[in-house]
Amino acid sequence: MAVPKGKVSKARRNSRNSANFKANAPTLVECPQCHELKAPHAVCKKCGVYKNQTVIKTDKKENK
Repeated sequence: MAVPKGKVSKARRNSRNSANFKANAPTLVECPQCHELKAPHAVCKKCGVYKNQTVIKTDKKENK
């Protein structure tokens, strides 16, 4: 049976999988109201619309 000769440090242990790790790009969808990119299932930061209802009033004028 294989037995390690010495303790493997946390840095050596954790760096083993770091070569295979890639950060994923965030998922973005188009807002149906203002056509800006936003996170899915979230309020649009530009126009304040969620599920075709105005949830947050914004000071900026919308371009239609």
